[in-house]
Amino acid sequence: MIEIYISIILGIITGIITGLIPGLHVNTVGIIIFSLSDKITQYTSVISLCSFFVTIAICHSMIEFIPSLLFGVATEDTLTSIQPGHRLLFKGQANKAIRLVSFGGYFSIIILIVLMPLLFIILPIAYSLLKNYIGILLVTTMIIMLYYTNKSNIKRLYSSLIFIVSGILGLIVLNSNLGGNLALLTLLSGLFSISSLLYSINEKSVIPPQESNENIVIDKNFKKSTFAGSISGCILGLLPGLGPAQGTIIAQTLTFNKNITPEDFIVTNSGVNVSDTLFSLIAIYLINNPRSAISVYVSNLLNDVTLAHVIFFIFISLVTASIACILSIKIGDYVIKRINRINYRNTSILLVILITLVVMIYCIYSGGCLWYVILCFITSISLGILPNVLNISKSNLMGILIVPAIITYLGLL
Repeated sequence: MIEIYISIILGIITGIITGLIPGLHVNTVGIIIFSLSDKITQYTSVISLCSFFVTIAICHSMIEFIPSLLFGVATEDTLTSIQPGHRLLFKGQANKAIRLVSFGGYFSIIILIVLMPLLFIILPIAYSLLKNYIGILLVTTMIIMLYYTNKSNIKRLYSSLIFIVSGILGLIVLNSNLGGNLALLTLLSGLFSISSLLYSINEKSVIPPQESNENIVIDKNFKKSTFAGSISGCILGLLPGLGPAQGTIIAQTLTFNKNITPEDFIVTNSGVNVSDTLFSLIAIYLINNPRSAISVYVSNLLNDVTLAHVIFFIFISLVTASIACILSIKIGDYVIKRINRINYRNTSILLVILITLVVMIYCIYSGGCLWYVILCFITSISLGILPNVLNISKSNLMGILIVPAIITYLGLL
């Protein structure tokens, strides 16, 4: 039992580190630890090592929103939260944003656990029925989303065009010889991180004093957003190839809400991200589909995942989420108190330079074509600025991943 406690503590510490450092993904640490698993299990049990993987995944999923919300640095899981998070930051409500993210993720796990008996019955049946119709389901979801999440026909037109153009960009770049990791790094950095930072620089944005009121209201919209996020996290388990960013779009559609506020959006995004992390582990048992890197490591270590394992992972996840929720708020508050001491414009310029260097260095390291990466990078930045200018959601840029997925599942590519 002491080994389990140590695994949880180490997993939380590691999850905080990977969550706070942009570019350091939990999968990077995971593959290193997994590659050493034969040596590690000589000194500890396999279940302890699995506990570490579960803990780091849950903790990372809750902490990684902090750099996204405060500095606009995107990961594939948090990229749709940047624009809503920045709106709250520049309204002086960063403390509120951190709490919405933390509690949204925590309550999504609670909802998922409460619904677990029902999910154990429904999801295997649903998976067998839907797995051959994923393409049609995605098309239907996107049509509903583009209609219901925009209040006017002109914004629906703009959103549709941005979605289609970003999808074409995704098809071209992701099917090039760059390789998946370099292509995603180039596109996501340009579309979400660099574009948001450059827009803030151009607008000469200054972070206003943040409100000291740290209370949030658990109202009807919060409950609806959390529930939609939690359910959407389960749906992702049935739709291989999709991640929390696309899940947030599905969750938006589930609410049928035309007046989605920044608060609703980031609660939903957090709920999707955290519940998807847990469900990806449960999916090993339910549908024999380990749909995340961490769940693959766990399934390989255990070989045969039983119901007892699933219940144990749920318990570990609940403990971790409870601790990570508190730590996320404490760390977020600590950073927010000091954020006004820094020059936001200079910090944004520095981040633009650093992210650009990371893309270029990774391109050279991986043997990619530098001039082609630069062309894709500039194109994605230009496209990423348009939603800011047109005052529409950056989630429409998720066409870069969803359109290729639709094309693939419809058998057109």
